[in-house]
Amino acid sequence: MTRAAVLGLEDGSTWWGEAFGDASGAAGEVIFNTAMTGYQEVCSDASYNGQIVVMTYPLIGSYGVFDLSAESRRPWVEALVVRELETTERSTEDLDTYLRAHGVPGLAGIDTRALVRRLRSAGTLRGAIVQVAPHLAGSDEVGQEAVAKARTSPPLAQRPLVQESTGPSREMGSGVKVALIDTGVKENQIRELVRRGACVKVFPAGSTARDVLSWAPDGIVATNGPGDPSAIPQVTGSVRILLDAALQRGSTRALPILGICLGHQLIGRAIGASTSRLRFGHHGSNHPVQDTRTGRVVITSQNHEFQVDEGTIPEGSGFVVSARNLNDGSVEGLRHRTLPIRTYQYHPEGAPGPHDNEHVFDEFITDVREAVAAR
Repeated sequence: MTRAAVLGLEDGSTWWGEAFGDASGAAGEVIFNTAMTGYQEVCSDASYNGQIVVMTYPLIGSYGVFDLSAESRRPWVEALVVRELETTERSTEDLDTYLRAHGVPGLAGIDTRALVRRLRSAGTLRGAIVQVAPHLAGSDEVGQEAVAKARTSPPLAQRPLVQESTGPSREMGSGVKVALIDTGVKENQIRELVRRGACVKVFPAGSTARDVLSWAPDGIVATNGPGDPSAIPQVTGSVRILLDAALQRGSTRALPILGICLGHQLIGRAIGASTSRLRFGHHGSNHPVQDTRTGRVVITSQNHEFQVDEGTIPEGSGFVVSARNLNDGSVEGLRHRTLPIRTYQYHPEGAPGPHDNEHVFDEFITDVREAVAAR
């Protein structure tokens, strides 16, 4: 062991193991992810900004890290916690080196099963990681230092997570024009749209509705991202204006809109619904979701802490619940009764995760092309 480390939780518990990645500490909300593969995609998903991620699958790192698997320009997790860190020679870089290069610490060698059981019982907890020399492993003083740091770490709502996660304006692809509001977008969402014949222009989260509409888009996507949707009212305000623009065009010239994850929640708030926090969130690639019209069940990739509250969706909004999570009954999708506006709480781009839901992008691009043809 070259470095020892301890994870302290705000409930007072401590979890000792071996450090890897960057030789620094970390603090944030501790959550768990149930995916068996895709650890690089998890680390580079901006929706995890501000969180310490515990992987439930015990062997992590076995196939290394590849440039093409990155979902953004850098890893966003505050730290990564695993049962056993594996090394490999089958890639250009291993997970330890990747995290170290980007200043992200890791913790290995703890009983992740016990830790996840605690999180499932108590709900999401704040935590902090402190690294020390091996001879200090197990020190009560260091453990209590980590607990104290966990208890004083700021809640995610107090951090400008979306502002940190959004990227610069850029444009790629060719075809129908899709404006993408970037609150922490995963690159595979862009790839899926471009692959279907779209010219995608990325608008940073601080862009106004006027900025978006001045480009004269044929369709709009509100993307995934981190944190509490109620903490970014300015983005909700822009989404509300864009929704109004779509509604004013009517069914014959409607502007198709797609919301994914945080984008789903923002659209929910924009139509007058409230959002609330789930007890320990949905993080993984095996969540069952049922379509309310067809009864069809799909397996989904998910990463979110908040939900749209079904009972607060205004009757006169024109929106209905289109999908529900079969584990807890939470809202997994909204659709407008007459216009091509759909939202999904899960990640249809499946990175990591199943590909059951790529049809979401097929349907959206079809809506966009039909709207263009109807002009």
